[in-house]
Amino acid sequence: MEGGSEALFLDGVGEVAVAVGDDGLSFQPLHQDGVRKFVASVIESKKRKEVSSSCWSSIIVQPKLDIKLKFSDVYAVELLEVGPVCGPWNTRAAVQGKRNAEMNRFVIHAIARSRKRPSPWVPCEYIFGHKDLKTCKTWVEHMNACIKKEPDRPKNLMVFVHPLCGKGRGCKNWETVAPLFEQAKVKTKVIVTERAGHAYDTLASLSDKDLKKFDGVIAVGGDGLFNEILNGLLSTRHTNSYPPTPEGFGYFGSNMKCQEHRNNDISNSEPTGDDANVISGSSNTPDDHEPLLSTAQSTGLDILSSDSSDEPCNGDQVPLVSFPNNWFRFGIIPSGSTDAIVLSTTGERDPVISALLIILGRRISLDIAQVVRWKCSPSAEVLPTVHYAASFAGYGFYGEVIRESEKYRWMGPVRYDFSGTMVFLKHRSYEAKVAFVANGNTHSLAALAENNANEVQTLQYHRNRHHKTICRTNCFICKGTSTSERNSEDENSHSSRTACENPKWVWSEGRFLSVGAAVISCRNERAPDGLVADAHLSDGFLHLLLIRDCPLPFYLWHLTQFTKKGSDPLSFKFVEHHKTTAFTFISSHDESVWNLDGELLQACEVSVQACRGLVNLFASGPEV
Repeated sequence: MEGGSEALFLDGVGEVAVAVGDDGLSFQPLHQDGVRKFVASVIESKKRKEVSSSCWSSIIVQPKLDIKLKFSDVYAVELLEVGPVCGPWNTRAAVQGKRNAEMNRFVIHAIARSRKRPSPWVPCEYIFGHKDLKTCKTWVEHMNACIKKEPDRPKNLMVFVHPLCGKGRGCKNWETVAPLFEQAKVKTKVIVTERAGHAYDTLASLSDKDLKKFDGVIAVGGDGLFNEILNGLLSTRHTNSYPPTPEGFGYFGSNMKCQEHRNNDISNSEPTGDDANVISGSSNTPDDHEPLLSTAQSTGLDILSSDSSDEPCNGDQVPLVSFPNNWFRFGIIPSGSTDAIVLSTTGERDPVISALLIILGRRISLDIAQVVRWKCSPSAEVLPTVHYAASFAGYGFYGEVIRESEKYRWMGPVRYDFSGTMVFLKHRSYEAKVAFVANGNTHSLAALAENNANEVQTLQYHRNRHHKTICRTNCFICKGTSTSERNSEDENSHSSRTACENPKWVWSEGRFLSVGAAVISCRNERAPDGLVADAHLSDGFLHLLLIRDCPLPFYLWHLTQFTKKGSDPLSFKFVEHHKTTAFTFISSHDESVWNLDGELLQACEVSVQACRGLVNLFASGPEV
């Protein structure tokens, strides 16, 4: 079969010559009329207000004359029953003298570029026919053998489904994409969450032996469920130094290791006194910690009964699972209210596309913010606890919106708009001190800050950068190419590797409306460019945003700029934007709360650092 070609009938096209190469197959019409009017039948997801079924509608896509289908884009090959194979859709040509010839058939399921949808990818299927059944079986066996050789394809996945996230789309979206995993022969262990902290508890208590049976874990929900899964795994499997702290901070230096018990109080239970780590009921994003419905599906730790137990183990010695590693990946099937992580890592908020990227084994590295809470309140004892955030950590306005929204759960997702308006109108500012490691573009601020701290306020980050380098698929910055191959903006990555050795700190203090750190761009439907348009997925930097106290109309002007694509909301004089590897925050406010990916954390003193490429994600990066 390799090295030659065979004549098959392609549904909607006619007779084609199919050839198999090293990385895929190609097919070309054998008749002149087919060459001129070559079309492929593409099965594409319907546009639905609420995804409720896996039905797809057909559209016609005009491909290139000589089609190449890569094995890396194929996720399943199946033998079909005898049935009709149609001729070209826009001609009167017949297949073997008939309009619809009955043939033995097989189907190749793949993804293809879309020309009629905003999404760069759509699921498609190619139906081939032949009069000989044995020929069809041979093609199916050969194609499946080629697919198995593709690297990084997951075989076993743990899936957490949040039934009430967003508008209750969790279970519906999983029902939609589950057949895709079945087609691709990917085994799934599905756990429908019943309470806040269910996913965290499951993963934090899972043994390494059981965890190694899976190639990854999938969140069918919003950013909050993903955050819970992330913390559940990293809480016991990531040992790293605490973030560096400025001289005189008074606690631990960067050489101190996180203790094994650092997350004992990160369980999602009721807080007790000043040692309480998480505000009650806020272990997920607000969408992700509704009073969850109980289900009849498996929700416990019966992992040992999984049919993935045939994976070989080296005797009784199971290697410890730690992060970062190269084999385990996280995935998200978007079902939340904002889905900022999915939009920032794939560019799409489509459950089907996300599922296909998981099945096909796409991989990107993702920075994670390590957040150490030193003190819960000014009067509390110093008790460091470690948390992680994948997209954003915010204080002030960002934290108050989430806290305020808890009062209006009955309103559903619209409570965020209502709460945001209420918090905005209060126009509350907070006295705080922030120290950050000077890296690259912020290095020149250090000398100015020593002379006059107020001058830092008037410096606008965009003046120090020549252009924005947007993170895209195959981003050379995130891949960590050599310094000689990067432009001047990205040469600063060398500083991130040495910042902890001899960090240079810059202090900024005063009254702030908000303090935020974006790990990624944080794109969402209301902020098409995100909070920071040129934030990268895996460059080892945080984007520290300090919004100083200002008149209410100015703050409104700043916020509305986020809704406009191509605008620059960080250009105001009361806005500081610093690209840094680590920062420390100190406030004397008794009820200081932080928003970590939508999770509320009560803390008046925190240190945060970027952990470059700490986890791997089933994604390929946002398309252009």
